[in-house]
Amino acid sequence: MNRLYHVPLSPFCRKVRLVLAEKRIEVELVEERYWEQDADFLRRNPAGKVPVLRMDGRVMAESQAICEYLDEIVPDPQLLPRKPEDRYEVRRLCAWFDDKFHHEVTANLLYERVNKKITKMGYPESRNVKAGAKAIKYHLDYMHWLLDQRRWLAGDAMSLADFAAAAHISALDYISDVDWNRSANVKDWYAKIKSRPAFRGLLADQVPGFPPSVQYADLDF
Repeated sequence: MNRLYHVPLSPFCRKVRLVLAEKRIEVELVEERYWEQDADFLRRNPAGKVPVLRMDGRVMAESQAICEYLDEIVPDPQLLPRKPEDRYEVRRLCAWFDDKFHHEVTANLLYERVNKKITKMGYPESRNVKAGAKAIKYHLDYMHWLLDQRRWLAGDAMSLADFAAAAHISALDYISDVDWNRSANVKDWYAKIKSRPAFRGLLADQVPGFPPSVQYADLDF
């Protein structure tokens, strides 16, 4: 059995889970308390990060590398376009969400409000939460601009860029940190991707001590 070591609200783990589900690859989910730096886990990934995928006798880390590998071995449905210029745009946006969005928004909202409590690393820093709440508006506006020109974030077909973005947005929606009134474009996009069968596992997530927002699992939010 394939096995994914993950944390439920980690956007990087969620991106891999979405790709696995979209490709219909069965996998056993194993929650990993990566912050405890367990020796077995460090043997799987010396970097001490999730996700880690054990598949076909191979142990793989780093969400983007895992997702591109999965897209190559199971090419249908295709999540990375064939044209180099289109692949570039998908990879650019994956990096945007996994780097810029993560550091400016996810780390300041989700990590401050949830991860610090779970890992017993103290209380949220109010200035970081305020910075994240301010930054997400800019990112939602950028997504609105992209979707004003395209059917999906990177072009006319759904791609890995949409899963990267949805992984972060869904984790923030779990804690009610997305203003769905800010952009009809973004809300419509999320409603489309949220309704896909691949999303069902994410919408069933429950984190002890942190109940999901009222609209989190609602497809007609």
